[in-house]
Parts: sequence; structure tokens; C-alpha cells
Amino acid sequence: MTLIDFIVAVQWFFLLFFVCLNGGYLITIFFAFLKLPGYLQNQVLRYKLPQAQSDFLPPISLVVLAYNEEQVVVSSIHSLLQLDYPAFEIVVVNDGSKDKTLEVLKQEFRLVEFPEAFRYRINHKPVRTVYQSTIFPQLRVIDKENGGGKADASNAGINGARFSLVCPLDADTVLQPDSLKLLVQPFLVNSETIAVGGTVRIVNGSRVEDGVLTQKGLPTNLLALFQIVEYLRAFLFARVGFAAMNALPLISGAFGLFHKESVIAVGGYKSDALGEDMELVLRLHSHFRLNGKPYRITSAPDAACWTEVPESASGLRRQRIRWQRGLMESVMKNRELLFHPKSGWLGWFSIPFMFIFEGFGAGMEAVGFLFIIASYAFDLMSFDAFVAFMMLAIGMGLLQSVAALLLEEMTFNTYPKIRQSLWLLFAVVAENFGYRQLNSVWRMVGLYKWLFKYKSIWGEMLRTASWTGKILSETVAIDSEKHEAVPHSLQSNATGIPLLREEYNWLFKTESRWGKKRRTVLGAGEFPYQGVAAIDPEKQKSIPSSLPKYSETAVVDTVADAHLQQEKHKD
Repeated sequence: MTLIDFIVAVQWFFLLFFVCLNGGYLITIFFAFLKLPGYLQNQVLRYKLPQAQSDFLPPISLVVLAYNEEQVVVSSIHSLLQLDYPAFEIVVVNDGSKDKTLEVLKQEFRLVEFPEAFRYRINHKPVRTVYQSTIFPQLRVIDKENGGGKADASNAGINGARFSLVCPLDADTVLQPDSLKLLVQPFLVNSETIAVGGTVRIVNGSRVEDGVLTQKGLPTNLLALFQIVEYLRAFLFARVGFAAMNALPLISGAFGLFHKESVIAVGGYKSDALGEDMELVLRLHSHFRLNGKPYRITSAPDAACWTEVPESASGLRRQRIRWQRGLMESVMKNRELLFHPKSGWLGWFSIPFMFIFEGFGAGMEAVGFLFIIASYAFDLMSFDAFVAFMMLAIGMGLLQSVAALLLEEMTFNTYPKIRQSLWLLFAVVAENFGYRQLNSVWRMVGLYKWLFKYKSIWGEMLRTASWTGKILSETVAIDSEKHEAVPHSLQSNATGIPLLREEYNWLFKTESRWGKKRRTVLGAGEFPYQGVAAIDPEKQKSIPSSLPKYSETAVVDTVADAHLQQEKHKD
């Protein structure tokens, strides 16, 4: 074989790989379009119409996992407390947080120590204290030693759960009021159901007030926008398509409902698994399917939760590397399912597809693009063949994304405005030129780290939490020397007063004059800022007083008093 023959063979190999990869996606697209519209029609009759037995739905234990989540945990719990469901409890697991997660929970929900006999049915790190809220009887907090990952925290929550259905949630998760009613439906329809996965939507760009999603929007950050398209493909195609085959290999750790005893029967989450959510689902499949026990693991695509995604390249990189390693570890830990006579679609299609094309395919996809580009650059491939390959690779990606967007518009129509549809359509096209290739590189890094067994830990994601309406990274403060309102992080001698974002924006605004930016006080005229922030002694909030530079800090009772002082100053 000559060198040219070898290069042509490699080119055909990569072409065949891309055809098989996109062919697998097309199969899930077919099943999704086949199942989803009918599923939603049945839901209208099954759930939307009034039901006399709605108060007799099975009780659910919500297990909220918190590790250094002081910025978002309170908002998330307030959201959960407002769920439209007859019987549920909230079990917050503080997994040895190093920040003030436990302190803000104690203060917000008036926690007291509760002398509970804690039963260890599945393994996890020791529990320090169990707290009970004195204002919300359905809320408890388990404070435990850090277990090094979400798996250990999830097991503690499952042990502490009182009800037969358990729903693990991330601390930044926001549910819609009817999310639980929709998520529990498969358990009511089929008694063999042991696990149900919901749909995860991205909260970046939306608005959450008092724990309730009040406005659905799209992020301006391109990385977050591209992830919305990714999530549409994953949850409308892959999850729905695999569920239609009873071959769903993954339920997102952000939002899933499990039969508690089934999870305990397989030993709970594994602390040595980086992708603990996928590993548990595959182990449930293995336990029930290979032992001939009837069961059902499915999805509820209309049951949605909203969660924050990384907006920085570094945060997204860490997440994708962790996901890639988790995928490979989960499959290898449950490799007995691969091509087993009893494994059906799961062992003969969904797991091989994910292992070969989503796992090792990351490297082949990136190398394939580089090889084809290099072949054309060195005149080893004709222009027509190069264009045909790139159109196939990029065109099939566009087809998947456009089909996901079309299915979203046909079914849920989460973003109804024309401007939002156009912005998503832009993302569908733009992600193919750099973003998807970058993801392939990150997945290659994850594959490399899995192959060479790099040590992994439960990492932290930087939360912007702009959707909560709060300034989290900086608070307005009073500089005790200069008597000026400044960001607390910039002044060591300042006394910090946290503000809501609305209050912060009302207190200050930025103006640009003659090419220079400066801060002014809203409500104090258009003159440059000369006042200091006044402190409401009852509400402990900063409000503008509009006093001259040389005056002392004014203490006022209400915002109206502050405006009155403004008028006196003007006179």
C-alpha cells in the first residue's frame, strides 16, 4: 500500500465515522419526533384536566446538595417551598461547605438542632448535626463532613429522606411550580417505573424573584447561549429517543426522581465514580435487566428545572472534562451490559453509541477535522471532496440543531418571541465554527485523563447568579474615612451593607461624559455623586441621602425621608 492509498483509506475512515455518528443522532431524532408530540397530547388528558385524586399523589423527598453554595441556596429553597405539590419535604445536605452556606441557611430559615436518629443504609461520611426549620416544618438540613463529591452527599440525603420517592437536586436548581406533578406522572402510569429524568433548562438570562422564575430569557453570553442549543439537542432528542427504547443511559443529576428502595438495593451512589448520576442509572439497568426483574427508566420531557451553566471558558472546560471522564468510567464500571443478550436496545445501541462515538469519538472528531484540513492543504484531497466532507460534517450538525429548535417550537415554545428565535437560530449556526470543535478538544483531554487515571474531585463552578436579583460578589459599603459608597471588596476599612441588585442600580448609575465614565446617584439629580449612602437601621439597607461631601452619614428610617432630605438640600 502506497502512502496515497493509506491517506485515502484514512479519509474514508473518518467519512464513515461521521456518517455513523450522525446516523445515530438521526435515529434518536426519529424516535423523539415519533414520541414527544403524542406524549404531550396524552399529558393534556392525564394531567391538565382536573383530577379528584390530585391530593393523593405519592409524597416526595427533595434532596438539595450544597457545597459552597451560599450565593444561590436560599433562592433555590424558596423556589422549592412554593411548589404546587400536596406532600413533599426538603432535605438540604451541607457537604462540609467552606463558605457560609450553613450560616445563611440558619439565619434565613431559623434552623435549630434536631435530635434525629440517623440511619446509615448506604455509605457516606459521618453526619455532624441535623437541623429542623422552625418556620417551615417540611425543611431539614443535614450537616455532614465533606465526602469529596456529590455521590457521598446524595447518599446522606437518601438516608435522611422519609418518603419512598427521592429527587436529588443541585443547590442552584430552580423548579417550576408544576415540575413535581409532571415528573411523578410515569410512576402513576406504570407501577414498574423506578426512575424518571426531567428536562434541564438554562436559567442564565432569565429572571428569578423570591425563588420563582418570573421571566424566561436568553443569555447575552455566547458560551451560555451555545449551551442552550446543546441542552435542547440532549433533552429533546437523546433523552426522549433513548427513553422510547427503554434504553435511557443517563438521568441528569440536576433533576431526576428515583424509587428510594431501588437505589438502596444497588448500594446508592458510588463515591469513586466521577459521573455518579450516569453510573447509578446504568447500575439500576444492570441490576434489574440482567436479573430478569421488570422495571422502567424513562423521561418526563415536560417536567423542567432551571439551572445555571458556566459562562467562562475555564469553568466550561472543567465541566466538560469531568463529564467525559464520567461517561467513560460509568460505562466501564457497568460493561457487562455491553452486547449482553438481555440488554436489548440499551446494550446494543445506546451504550455502544455513547461509548464509541461520544467517548472515543471526541478524539476521532477533532483529529478527523484536522486530518481532512491538512489533506486539502497539502493537495492530498480535491476541493470538491473537501467541500463535500465539510458540508456533511457541519451540515449534519446544523440539521440536528435546527431539528431540535423546531421540535422545541412545536412542543414547549419556551422562547416565544421572534427576537429570541432569531438569536437561537444564530447560535445554531455559530456554534459549528469553533465552539463544537473546542468541546471536542476538551473531551479529548477528559479522555486522556481517564486513560491515565488522573485524580478527580468535586469541583466548584463560579456562580454569577445574576438571575437571583442579588449582588453576590460585591456589596455596597460605607468607607469610614472618605464617607463614600464603594464596592466592599475594594475597601478594607469599609462596613459592608448587602444590597439587592434593584437597590444597587437605584443607588448608582454610570454616565459617560467627554469619554470618561463616572458614578452618579439616581434620584439625586444629574450632578456628579457628592453624597454618601444612608443606612436604614431597621431594614439594614443602604439608600441614597444626597448629602454634601463634608457631612456625616445620615441615618434615615425610610426612602421617603431620604428624598425629603434631598429636597431640603436643594432648597
